[in-house]
Amino acid sequence: MANILIAHGGGPTTVINCSLQGAVEAARASGKVHRIYAARFGAEGVLKGDLIDLTDAPAATISKLRDTPASAIGSCRRKLGEADYPTILETLKKFDIDCFFYNGGNDSMDTCHKIDALARREGMDLRVIGIPKTMDNDLEVTDHCPGFGSAARYAGISASELALDASALPIHVVVLELMGRNAGWVTAAAALAGRLTDCRTLTYLPELPVDEGRMLADIEREYAKGKGLLVTVSEGIRGMDGKPLADTGIVDGFGHTVPGGTAQHVADAIMRKLGLKARAEKPGLLGRASIPYVSEVDRREAYAVGEYAVRAALRGESGSMVAIRAERAPEYKSELFLTPLAEVANAEKKFPSEWIADGNQIADAFFDYALPLIGGNLPEYALLRK
Repeated sequence: MANILIAHGGGPTTVINCSLQGAVEAARASGKVHRIYAARFGAEGVLKGDLIDLTDAPAATISKLRDTPASAIGSCRRKLGEADYPTILETLKKFDIDCFFYNGGNDSMDTCHKIDALARREGMDLRVIGIPKTMDNDLEVTDHCPGFGSAARYAGISASELALDASALPIHVVVLELMGRNAGWVTAAAALAGRLTDCRTLTYLPELPVDEGRMLADIEREYAKGKGLLVTVSEGIRGMDGKPLADTGIVDGFGHTVPGGTAQHVADAIMRKLGLKARAEKPGLLGRASIPYVSEVDRREAYAVGEYAVRAALRGESGSMVAIRAERAPEYKSELFLTPLAEVANAEKKFPSEWIADGNQIADAFFDYALPLIGGNLPEYALLRK
């Protein structure tokens, strides 16, 4: 009988707890697991030996994970140093852990990879499996990441709602800022507003440097057409000099620059240099914590990757991350497979440059890719002015 440990790393998503539910329920159904542990606040909990015993948690409570946003067990942003890994192994030995699962993004997969490598060097019989999670959708190998579909659905519908407001009372430019430090996948989804509404849209992603003068000229031209204008920016967009348009001057636990205030920066420039009214809007964390906007496809796949990870470890697999392979025609379907942690650790998948037209328009190819993940039942609006 095995003892297993699950930890969350990095920013939570709407469906991260679905992966936890899938892992716990797979462990219970296997008949091969003795104790089910979860680390309180991710790597911090592992380092401190602060574990939550979920073995006897009521099934009704575990089932509520499906509708619980953020991380029910807690997460953290801590970049582990070389001196931390022996401490982690000591915790794993203390609780007699046989299988370790880390649910996270690029940095979390790097942590997974290093724990697996050290355990092998130490001769430990430890199986390590990464469970993918990131709304940024920037993990390599996997077709997409659990968490992205729901964040993209939130971005697309919320942007459409703002766009309708902007076109109904077109007295100002609305600037929407969405999360995405280096990858613009979620921000691109906001361009759905151009398909669902009669409002004009401009979209700026961090994959392309922004010429602020050209941006303002494009905004002035599009606004003059009189149908309202929604400008959507990734929080991490950079100028031609490579520097963020807005920078908090703060770095997170992994040494990443914390962006912020990009929409306000652009709105201020519109008012100051173009003489137009502008409003800055920033849903921030709501974009990754909104259960009402959850994608059912995303929810289902998030559960499946947690379930698959446990089953893989119990059959002896280690040193891998669960990944998704998808087909979109004639209808969407996906399957899971394992990919070596070495291929995803610290690797960042950017938004394809060929899917960005004229620097601020999102190509149809992206929507062919993303709409199945966003899910159906998108709103249909009454566009009487059109």
